[in-house]
Amino acid sequence: MVKFSAVRSKPELVVPARVTPHELKHLSDIDNQQSLRFYATFVEFFQLSDSINAHKPQDSAKAIKSALAEALVYYYPLAGRLTELPDGKLVVDCTAEGVVFVEADADVRLEELGQPLLPPYPCVKQFLCDPGDTKVVVGKPLFFVQFKTEIICRNYIRTYKYLSLKSTNSYKVTRLKCGGFVVGFHICHNINDGFGMFHFIRAIADIARGEASPTIFPLWNRELLTSMCPSQGIRHKHLAYEPLHDGSQANDIMQSTPSDAMVGQYFLFGPAEISAIRSHVPAYLRQSTIFELISAAIWKCRTAALETMVSELCGNPLGYAVELVRKAKFDVNDEYVESTVDMMASRKWPSLIADRTYVVSDITTIGEDKVDFGWAKRIGGGVPMEGDILSKLLSYYMKCKNADGEDCVVVPMYLPSITMDKFSTEISVWSKKQGHKFPVI
Repeated sequence: MVKFSAVRSKPELVVPARVTPHELKHLSDIDNQQSLRFYATFVEFFQLSDSINAHKPQDSAKAIKSALAEALVYYYPLAGRLTELPDGKLVVDCTAEGVVFVEADADVRLEELGQPLLPPYPCVKQFLCDPGDTKVVVGKPLFFVQFKTEIICRNYIRTYKYLSLKSTNSYKVTRLKCGGFVVGFHICHNINDGFGMFHFIRAIADIARGEASPTIFPLWNRELLTSMCPSQGIRHKHLAYEPLHDGSQANDIMQSTPSDAMVGQYFLFGPAEISAIRSHVPAYLRQSTIFELISAAIWKCRTAALETMVSELCGNPLGYAVELVRKAKFDVNDEYVESTVDMMASRKWPSLIADRTYVVSDITTIGEDKVDFGWAKRIGGGVPMEGDILSKLLSYYMKCKNADGEDCVVVPMYLPSITMDKFSTEISVWSKKQGHKFPVI
């Protein structure tokens, strides 16, 4: 596996290109939950376009830095800082203090990172900023970026890092010596989800491409997920925020296993694997979505691998798990969301219960593939197993292509090392056909 390191320059703040409103922006009751007070992590890989119509700037670093400053005019809350009110609620103080930019050098070509480009990415830490304590989000800048560059013959690498020494969001762009670049960033989840973050990244790319303004303008509208007064009350059970009655943290191997005994692996679900899983469910469930099928299979197999005593889930056919996943999706209607908002407000934004909890997140449609610099195109990326522990414990479903060019979903799994082999064996039972080796990367 290729090895390289980055040499970074002194950070500098990038502020909005023009004067922006100085005001307080309130977060919603969903945004304020304790579980979101961490930095999520992304890396995105870009290759220079060979189109004759692609007008690559002479200085890519300068172009992206300028585009960032212009994008912050529209997304000006990201140039501010989070502050906490006396009641514990977070607000954004739109101070226009800016985000941090660092230039750095690295010596690696895009093709050296893997063909096809799939996780785990080599030396991924070199593409990421250091956001400090990933659990501390108050009083920090809201966005980090790094862009590396090194000229070798006509190929070069550049990395810019919008790095805030105190930030709720970090973003790093690494230009490779083949002309490509890698964007790595940390996001404060209180401020942005995946969709919101890539709206901002797309805005930077739009302006760097030559557009006068972003193709998508931001909307705040956090009041839509804020409890009204008087509220309609908690009308549903919210089990993810309720402690278990039949066990403790000591009985959960995921909670009791030290970090040095945990391992991460990526599992690739292509057309063959999805078809195999689909063949194991009854005819009336054959139209289930890819998300439903994968979620049911990995939930069932993970539970069995951890030897959790859930006889109904482990003892029933795969179709039983698929039906549970489908029911959970359909239960989340408007009334359920309103109940969740009221629960958050009344209980002062509690944390998700970690014991015996497994969280999956489908980010295959958040818009990564729509980031268009004009002179560079995205060829891969997603959430690496780096940064905050929650970025490892959550299974983010990410889009990619396999060696045959087929569209696939890659799923990270983070487990105690003693259970990973068992999980691999379990998932292979459901997701491979006879004579077909399940792809683990």
